[in-house]
Amino acid sequence: MTEPASNVHEYSVSELARSLKRTVEETYGHVRVRGELGRVISAKSGHVYLDMKDESAVIDAVMWKGVAAALSFRPEEGLEVIVEGRLSTFPGRSKYQLIIERMEPAGAGALMALLEARKRALAAEGLFAPERKRPLPYLPRVIGVVTSPTGAVIRDILHRLEDRFPVHVLLWPVLVQGEQAAGQIAAAIEGFNALEPGGRVPVPDVLIVARGGGSVEDLWAFNEEIVVRAAAASRIPLISAVGHETDTTLIDYASDRRAPTPTGAAEIAVPVRRELAERASALGARLTRALTRLVDRKGADLRSAARALPRPDALLGEARQRLDYVSGRLDSAARLRIERVRGRLDGLSGRLRPAALTRDIAERSRRLDSLHIRLANGARKSVDRARIRLDAAAGRSRPAGLARDMADRTRRLDGLGARLEPAHRRALTARERTLAGLGARFNSVSHEGVLARGFALVTDAKGKLVRTAAALQDGQAVTLTLQDGQRGAVIGGGERALAPAPGPASPVPRRAKPKPKPPGPGQGDLF
Repeated sequence: MTEPASNVHEYSVSELARSLKRTVEETYGHVRVRGELGRVISAKSGHVYLDMKDESAVIDAVMWKGVAAALSFRPEEGLEVIVEGRLSTFPGRSKYQLIIERMEPAGAGALMALLEARKRALAAEGLFAPERKRPLPYLPRVIGVVTSPTGAVIRDILHRLEDRFPVHVLLWPVLVQGEQAAGQIAAAIEGFNALEPGGRVPVPDVLIVARGGGSVEDLWAFNEEIVVRAAAASRIPLISAVGHETDTTLIDYASDRRAPTPTGAAEIAVPVRRELAERASALGARLTRALTRLVDRKGADLRSAARALPRPDALLGEARQRLDYVSGRLDSAARLRIERVRGRLDGLSGRLRPAALTRDIAERSRRLDSLHIRLANGARKSVDRARIRLDAAAGRSRPAGLARDMADRTRRLDGLGARLEPAHRRALTARERTLAGLGARFNSVSHEGVLARGFALVTDAKGKLVRTAAALQDGQAVTLTLQDGQRGAVIGGGERALAPAPGPASPVPRRAKPKPKPPGPGQGDLF
């Protein structure tokens, strides 16, 4: 038996899915949801897919690329957030999802809890250890700056460096807020460290990572793990200058030095050139004085040593006597030795055959005579050579030799003194010229110089400076301060009374009244 046809409308699958989508979007066109982030996936397209959950439910959510790029912090699993958006369905998967249009942490407490957890994890790895921090160079030649090129931070750093000690600055422009800021900051730090020494771009001696003040969300890029690790791994000493003095980010713990402000970072990076010049000048003056004292002291020591030396005759007299005594004993000893040898030969010859012994004795006698002559000559030559050396030593030790040596040293000392005096004179002349130039510039901008050109200062009865004509009334007493003194005057077109100035100025002797001169083209009538 065939059942009767139903009058219920039949939907296709697509029609039902689209109808459900319209119903959900019209009913939940704008919702505000608070929950904890679960799974967070960043797609290559830039979209972020995530879960929002509480203790009993889970909702799929998606955040499109433009919204994700505008976030000041990175969504992470476990973070409690508040989102605004609309509920929709995805017909291809028969599921509903929350399309997020705005996201913010559930409160400062949630961000701070995340920050503390990240700080403890990075500190446990040793990234904040004091022994990792390197000393800053005293006078860097090149400074690398990582910051926004359009903010006031880079201008403040450049102006402060110009005031203290101008150096070469390399700027690596980055975003300092938003989803892409952390990656750009880390890439800039790594890029500076990747520069090759001696290349076309010089390697900085110190890095400054800077940003102006802001909220915790605005500064969150400098709390990202990628930035902290890049700062800790930097081979170039790094100064962090993020926010104001009360703001603290994780890069401050990983950097080698923290500055309270970007301007403070410039002050830490370079010394004051004027102070260095003054210190160098003071050290130069001390060195000159020390050299002068050293030369004087050495000269006095030399003169004292010369007076303490014994006379050359006293040093060489005893040696001469010993030489004469030895030379006299040498001749007598040689003759005595020869006589003894001859006596022994005569005794031996009597016991041998007369003819052979006679020949042998004659031969030995000739040899002995030759040796005697050679020995005597050699002894005389040795004595002569010793006497020559002794005389030469005596000549070098005579007063004339010492006088020549002292005269030579005196000439050297006089030469040093002659060179020292012109150097002092040139330094004093340069200082006088500098002081005269500064005095002339000071006089050109002082009020006495203006009065000398024919102008006058006008003050009222209370001594207050009058700047405009509207501040004066007819009959009002004023004081005119000119180059050579003060005079009283009364404002108005009628009577003009000259009276002493009511102020504390000392009286000026009255002079003859000069004839009035017509006003020049650049000076008008004061009245």
